[in-house]
Amino acid sequence: MKTRESGMPDEATWDSFFDPTATLPALGLTGTCGDVVEFGCGYGTFTIPAARIVSGTVHAIDIDPEMIRVTQAKARAAALSNVDVCLRDFVTEGTGLSACSNDCAMLFNILHAQCPDVLLVEALRVLRPGGIVAIMHWNYDPSTPRGPSIEIRPRPNDCQTWAESVGFRLLPPGIIDLPPYHYGMALERGVT
Repeated sequence: MKTRESGMPDEATWDSFFDPTATLPALGLTGTCGDVVEFGCGYGTFTIPAARIVSGTVHAIDIDPEMIRVTQAKARAAALSNVDVCLRDFVTEGTGLSACSNDCAMLFNILHAQCPDVLLVEALRVLRPGGIVAIMHWNYDPSTPRGPSIEIRPRPNDCQTWAESVGFRLLPPGIIDLPPYHYGMALERGVT
């Protein structure tokens, strides 16, 4: 099931909204991370930079066959052997990954879904104790050049509350600005 308002603009436009090399470390992705799961890889905008950072595999999952094709092609062109691209409806079927098997879960521009708690519960399930869920979303500002309609766009505190309600704990420095159009946060899965 595609999330609400999940259509993608052309790739060049999409890529112009982000600085993955600054965003990923700001949200806790470092060279000490092993396996990572990405909920909705899109064009691979974050997949490829993440694969260059982590020591494990980036499990890039998307429901759109074209996004899978593009991301696979980018991984091959970059000679990255640590990208596992999977066509899957993770909203209704989960990720298909083992419990406690990943160090980080990336939920970028996706928590406007009708069921954000389902995505967060699945992220919690696949993360090892102490693992991090990295959340990024569009600012709650109708003048952004893209993003879901303001009626369904989550505010930073919404994302934090949802994540904490399923068992995550907000890490310092808390909610951060990810210019020019996003905010983000990193939350940790408890060790119990």
